[in-house]
Amino acid sequence: SKLRGVESYGMMCSIEELNLTKDYLPDAPDNGVYVFPDNPGLGKDVREVLGLEPVVDFEITSNRPDCFSIIGLARESAVTLKEAFRKPSVTVREEGNGKASDFVSVAIQDSNLCSRYAARAVTDVKIEPSPAWMQRRLAAAGMRPINNIVDITNYVMLEMGQPMHAFDLKCLQGGKIIVRTARENEIITTLDGQERKLNPSMLVIADENRAVAIAGVMGGENSEVTEQTSVLLLESANFNGTSVRLTSKKVGIRSEASSRFEKGLDIENVIPAINRAAQLIEQLGAGKVVPGIVDCNPVKAKPVKLPLDVEYINRFLGAKIDGEWMLELFEKLEFGVDRKAMLLTAPSFRPDIQSEADLAEEVARFYDYNNIQPTLL
Repeated sequence: SKLRGVESYGMMCSIEELNLTKDYLPDAPDNGVYVFPDNPGLGKDVREVLGLEPVVDFEITSNRPDCFSIIGLARESAVTLKEAFRKPSVTVREEGNGKASDFVSVAIQDSNLCSRYAARAVTDVKIEPSPAWMQRRLAAAGMRPINNIVDITNYVMLEMGQPMHAFDLKCLQGGKIIVRTARENEIITTLDGQERKLNPSMLVIADENRAVAIAGVMGGENSEVTEQTSVLLLESANFNGTSVRLTSKKVGIRSEASSRFEKGLDIENVIPAINRAAQLIEQLGAGKVVPGIVDCNPVKAKPVKLPLDVEYINRFLGAKIDGEWMLELFEKLEFGVDRKAMLLTAPSFRPDIQSEADLAEEVARFYDYNNIQPTLL
């Protein structure tokens, strides 16, 4: 375009003008023009030079907590687009000494508010910035990179939909994790530096003597992972969604973790998520994972089993859909399928599947509503 009568083929931009932040480009100046670190040459696409990846913004309804994750969206997309669905392959080397139970014990005092709490120990911790690729992905998802340990827990939350937390294990008095309700007027300073007054309606994670986190909402300053941390405890738990939502409102904190917990998460995702975090810690050289998991699991998942009545679904939808097509669909959606008994078991990550009408909805949305022709009652 012409600028003051002279044709201009480009302009100098700050990162603000490019709609980027220092989270995405940590080497950018606070004020002024961004200078490329390596001479990229003229004419290259800035997206390639800066490693900018496409970002898709999804709006998810609250009845689908499984889709508040990359894996959940990938599963749905794979079935919709008729593509293969691949989960990350998770293996943990466990190179630390001893076993997890030597470092910490876990007790849940109210299983109605916490149905499962798993913990892993990590020694020889090295706190440093996470790799550029992880920082970029977190920033693209709207999260601020902090350090390798915090970034790994946030990364796993975004990837698998399971919020996690890391404690400095040396700050846990008595080497204990006690999941209990808060005492009347109990005080905790959260990671944002604010003092919060608690009451017995709120669930906390405590050590032998004091609260060290507000369960499902935010951790406490008194057990924060810092550059001095050498041994840490990884937490992966399943908290009551209603309790987290009410506590979040009372203390005035709405976090990425609380927004997920309040929708009701998959109790069976607790262990895969903590193993994924442990794997990333080892891969990034952030520490040595101690063998074993302390898994306190007083409440077991109750699978929902429903008959697959092809005739009912077709009558319900006013359609003529092949029963074999339905069976293959539910297998792709990771339902348990008993072809002989025509019985389906809803996966633990699908709390919205409760009746035969829910099965009909699954069939309708993947068959495509546009393919269902109007019929007389």
